[in-house]
Amino acid sequence: MADITVYGADWCPDCRRAKRFLGEHRVPYEWIDLDAHPEARTLVEGLNRGAAVIPTIVFPDGGHLAEPTDEELASKLGLRLRAAREDFDLVIVGGGPTGLSAAIYAARDGIDALVLDRSALGGQAGVTERIDNYPGFPDGVQGKELAELLVAHARRYGVELLSAVGARELRPADDGITVTTSAGDGYRGRAALIATGTSYRRLGVPGEEELIGAGIHFCATCDGPFYRGAEELLVIGGGNSGVEEGLFLAQFADRIRLVEFMPELTASAHLKERARANPKFTIHTNTEVLEFRRGRRGKLGGVVARDRATGEVSRFSPAGAFVFVGLDPNTRFLGDTVELDRWGFVVTDDSYRTSVPGVFAAGDVRAGSTKQLGAATGEGIGALLAIRRFLDEARPPAELRALG
Repeated sequence: MADITVYGADWCPDCRRAKRFLGEHRVPYEWIDLDAHPEARTLVEGLNRGAAVIPTIVFPDGGHLAEPTDEELASKLGLRLRAAREDFDLVIVGGGPTGLSAAIYAARDGIDALVLDRSALGGQAGVTERIDNYPGFPDGVQGKELAELLVAHARRYGVELLSAVGARELRPADDGITVTTSAGDGYRGRAALIATGTSYRRLGVPGEEELIGAGIHFCATCDGPFYRGAEELLVIGGGNSGVEEGLFLAQFADRIRLVEFMPELTASAHLKERARANPKFTIHTNTEVLEFRRGRRGKLGGVVARDRATGEVSRFSPAGAFVFVGLDPNTRFLGDTVELDRWGFVVTDDSYRTSVPGVFAAGDVRAGSTKQLGAATGEGIGALLAIRRFLDEARPPAELRALG
């Protein structure tokens, strides 16, 4: 579906949610802002019996949806929202590189697996403009391409894959683990793998959602090399991650402009000293980013910021902006089922086992993981090998099964 049109407004939360859903599922669409194109209001009202309901999404078949839920959008796009059955050997929650790698190895070992993902299969890799540090791709690879290859590999082995289906709850049950989805469906596995990853903490300011991957980034290692020779790059966040990534980015750009919300940088003393000693760094503390502005060809065109002490407003024009204000693990659905650390990451042992027998965790969601794509893939494989041992130990000997 390449001719979808979304009518809405930048201030509308449901419009942002719908656009995010389409973007995560790599569905191209045209965006019409009714504030900028008031003439389109007549079309929207005509479709909705005189009501200016937004978002209104028009599809190539002539149909439309007004204020659709994610489930309604998924159904219209032809995404499968329910598995063919309820019982599996393994339920994998998370369809990014970790979960898909585990699923591929599971299928090869004859382990019947189901993969659930609340957004699009492929995870954050699928919405990364380009990945330049994944082994085996010397010229780099588009995130979308790598995600599609992982999905195709899993489909080749007949893995049951569901996207736009999030987990609402995970609980131990008789002889297994039950995962309840956001739609209320329940799936039972003899084991479960938590591979839900993390979400980059965002600023929540105007223009941010629309420009992610088009000038706004969350990984300097992944995207920094594309800005080689840039006059200026903006780093938002003065903690350890922000300063470390800014120092890394300094090899590509003439100037690194670092913005920190707090009155002082919160990084370690050693990192602060290195940043202040680097002639490429221009540091703004006590500064709040207010807006990202779109430029030519839909790329980042400018950044508006304000000094929190004086109120003075500044406008920056970086080639790219890198946001490092933290990572949030996608573990809310777990509640108190498994042990989490103080930041909400899942605690495991060296074999990826959690505090609940039969429940494993791997990838970025796991406490102590490196938060790197290659490592996430490896952890998915390592976790599956541990799960295979668990299932073999839990399975009764063949003679006993034959006896009934």
